[in-house]
Amino acid sequence: MVQHEQVSNPEPRFSVVVPAYNDWAMLDGCLRALSQQEKVPFEVIVVDDGSKEPAPDYVERWSGRYPLTIVRQDHAGISAARNRGIQHSKGPLILFVDADSRVQVNCLEALALAVEASREHNFFQLRLVGDRSGAIGRAEELRLMALQEHLLQAGGCIRYLNTAGFAVRREKLDTEVGLFDPVVLRGEDTLVLANLIERGELPFFVPDAIIQHTVPLSLIGCLRKDIRSAYLERRAFEIILSKGVKIRMSNRERFNMLRSTWEASRQDSIGRSAWFVLVARQSLQRIISCIYSSLHASARPQGEASRA
Repeated sequence: MVQHEQVSNPEPRFSVVVPAYNDWAMLDGCLRALSQQEKVPFEVIVVDDGSKEPAPDYVERWSGRYPLTIVRQDHAGISAARNRGIQHSKGPLILFVDADSRVQVNCLEALALAVEASREHNFFQLRLVGDRSGAIGRAEELRLMALQEHLLQAGGCIRYLNTAGFAVRREKLDTEVGLFDPVVLRGEDTLVLANLIERGELPFFVPDAIIQHTVPLSLIGCLRKDIRSAYLERRAFEIILSKGVKIRMSNRERFNMLRSTWEASRQDSIGRSAWFVLVARQSLQRIISCIYSSLHASARPQGEASRA
């Protein structure tokens, strides 16, 4: 573990946990965006999940702007990495972001105000936006906009959880055990949401705390990632299914979301292209998920299949 404490800061209000795995260039952009945050003291814990090379000097230089801890572990997956970050955190509020997250100006201040004003809530979903500079980023913008609009509940909570920007009160965690199931390699945030639904507690949505989720891949790269993600998410959805928690949207909800993204895509010149990118990615994910589910069901023993 490498610790850097050159900055003399008061006790952190937030502990920002960022897992990293061979994506140091993307992480550098995340840390740069955090360096623009003011007014709210925070620390950053980067968990290196067994990258091929240790953190380069250009990552460690951000220790001159805020307290930065870099923890290195053997490759164990993103859930284990986030849990490790929780163990090393000090702040009363823990914020999870990804290496491709870009915390927008005044994000932490807006989140701190919302947390202070919402003492009855313990979990907080920040508003996610996409990078509108190209069709891939615009498609992500459309997807995130539709999800957050359609899954927002009347009381201000949201039936959605994305660890590209998600915060929790430390007092509600077992810091030694963590929050994420380490056997789940993908879809771990969806499993956390299912656990919250099971106990009747949804994240509170903070629309003024904004994080940009960047997509650095080409369309082909995105489709490859979607196929891999659909495969790795199986374990999370198996656990959710065993809980009897309804987490997937209905076909009508999916149709309504597609319709709203089609309307929103008229706003700029690349919107229509972005919409077709979104539909292609969503369709591929759905098809692959159905294939994997069918293969898994056919592979189960007959007695087990009858009980499912």
